[in-house]
Amino acid sequence: MADLTTDFIGIKSPNPFWLASAPPTDKEYNVRRAFEAGWGGVVWKTLGEAGPPVVNVNGPRYGAIYGADRRLLGLNNIELITDRPLEVNLREIKAVKRDYPDRAMVVSIMVPCEEGAWKRILPLVEETGADGIELNFGCPHGMSERGMGSAVGQVPEYIEMVARWCKQHTRMPVIVKLTPNITDIRYPARAANTGGADAVSLINTVSSITNVNLDTMSPEPSIDGKGSHGGYCGPAVKPIALNMVAEIARDAETRGLPISGIGGVTTWRDAAEFMALGAGNVQVCTAAMTYGFKIVQEMISGLSQWMDEKGYTATSDFIGSAVPNVTDWQYLNLNYVAKARINQDDCIKCGRCFAACEDTSHQAISMSTDRTFEVIDAECVACNLCVNVCPVEGCITMEPMSAGQTDPRTGKPVDPHYANWTTHPNNPSATAAE
Repeated sequence: MADLTTDFIGIKSPNPFWLASAPPTDKEYNVRRAFEAGWGGVVWKTLGEAGPPVVNVNGPRYGAIYGADRRLLGLNNIELITDRPLEVNLREIKAVKRDYPDRAMVVSIMVPCEEGAWKRILPLVEETGADGIELNFGCPHGMSERGMGSAVGQVPEYIEMVARWCKQHTRMPVIVKLTPNITDIRYPARAANTGGADAVSLINTVSSITNVNLDTMSPEPSIDGKGSHGGYCGPAVKPIALNMVAEIARDAETRGLPISGIGGVTTWRDAAEFMALGAGNVQVCTAAMTYGFKIVQEMISGLSQWMDEKGYTATSDFIGSAVPNVTDWQYLNLNYVAKARINQDDCIKCGRCFAACEDTSHQAISMSTDRTFEVIDAECVACNLCVNVCPVEGCITMEPMSAGQTDPRTGKPVDPHYANWTTHPNNPSATAAE
């Protein structure tokens, strides 16, 4: 049986599935239920300073984007950090950690960008016995207007500065949570690394307005006729998150920096993809809010079974294994040739592939009078559009051509070098090695 135990920057947990800092981790009741369901760890919902309480809206806090079957694709929220008293949160964190010593307990923190504020709250969190802290530099709404959250995360110098303060004033491992609302994620990650952070976590939510009510002409969720931008999460942001995780994992200045992957993790496969791109564990929110805490049991069993099938005995066996295969466009093998193939036994003759290719692509699919669809090799550029629009999974595939075969588009043989790109003369790495 695969061993799912993880050691992330010295924080041990029975599996790599943590709940992200969010409504599901806002109180002792929720977190105890989560641990009983099997979650390996939690990041407690973001704590702020003692003093004037945070006031959340008493109205809709979430907006949603649905697929055709009303499956939740994305969730937008306008909720702020915890509105519960600091002393109550601290007391509950201590009690839960005492009763679940084998689970990871990380506490998210957001206070003003002043050293004194961080110096005051860190020992209070440390006294709870928490395993680490996560600096919330990602929240794009409400708190950012107060000079916190993504207002800090968008300025690498601030990230480095606060990370240094925290490393100076606490023994706990420091995770910096990064905002995706920035042009190049490598710069804030580099700043966190330079500041001494033990790890980064990403992505936080994407600044967004999900929809507009065309009757009231108000963005939703609407509070008394007005709306605001919020933070977008869920399956829809997974591609953004995967790319940003990969950018950090392969950047020369942050290579080796531990990463906690966040963004649309709904299944074990999502988690495996994040980990293959360099994440040491994953954090989950929207999936738990959609399906409940027990979804982690499917994640655990699915990941364990897949690891057994692949012969992996520990998550460390495959973490980062996809990173070497992420490259810049200029290094892609332009001599590789593939063609689309339609399995006539699986085809339901809907014609989507034909319509898509004929109207918007390369006119590389023919339709006969009896609605049989065939690929015209001489026109096919293997763009994959037909595969993506076909409603029958596996009906259309892309088949690579062998070296030496004639490419019907060009009339020339497929370059024999393409099968071994590592030695191809157009590969800068190969040229350098020679």
